[in-house]
Amino acid sequence: MNAVAPECATQVLARVVENVAVADRTYRLRLEAPGIAATIQPGQFVMVRTTRTIDPLLGRPFAIYEVHGDAIDVVYLVLGRGTAELATRRPGDVVSVWGPLGHPFGASPGGNVVFVAGGIGQTPFLALGRWWMGAASYGGVRQTNACQSAQLLYGVRTATLAAGLDDFARAGIDVELATDDGSLGHHGFVTDLLRARLERGDRPSQIIGCGPPPMLASLSKLVAEFGVPCDLSLENHMACGFGACFSCVAKIRQPDGSIDLKRVCVEGPIFPAETVVW
Repeated sequence: MNAVAPECATQVLARVVENVAVADRTYRLRLEAPGIAATIQPGQFVMVRTTRTIDPLLGRPFAIYEVHGDAIDVVYLVLGRGTAELATRRPGDVVSVWGPLGHPFGASPGGNVVFVAGGIGQTPFLALGRWWMGAASYGGVRQTNACQSAQLLYGVRTATLAAGLDDFARAGIDVELATDDGSLGHHGFVTDLLRARLERGDRPSQIIGCGPPPMLASLSKLVAEFGVPCDLSLENHMACGFGACFSCVAKIRQPDGSIDLKRVCVEGPIFPAETVVW
């Protein structure tokens, strides 16, 4: 992981450019935030809080989905009061945003990469795929060892929750889908798709996972079985986003075998799969 100086993060009032539905209860929010757009890199996130009321008081963390000039995109699923309030925002409204936060992904590994996403976990992978394939620069950095291809294995509960498929297609990232109810793609877990690839000898240079803890735990066991390098972008609940509250800690195994609690917002959100203790 690349180190990011805390002073790179700023808090701004950002104007809403777009807030459009992209799937069932899922929205893409575009915010005018020039300073953040100029510095953020794939894997990092921002905290967003509506400013109309103080309830809910805390911001919500969102992975960077894409950068468009002076604006950043995040994609979110409406789950509670914070995201429900965010879904009411219209162009011209203002929200509070602070970032970039966390560590970005590292240099492109080259070769072929596979992203494994569950639920809303696809959101870091559009920008990452474009970055690693050399199609775009982020934070002034362009990858020199471009990947040959990137594929997204994407699992959701049902077809109506699959978001951003056209975005990934335009970026040249192939998508293979799995649904819990069989309404689209493979009927079963997204890790079934990865196991099938690995069992037939398709071994990517790197796997990246993002999604709910049970999925990431299964993914960690699977990649260990086949000896494929894998990093995880953790989605632990965050309250502050900058390490003060310790609400997002994860158990991470250290080089000496001991286990330490690491703040996902500061030391993460990206960790090697073999270090995460489930």
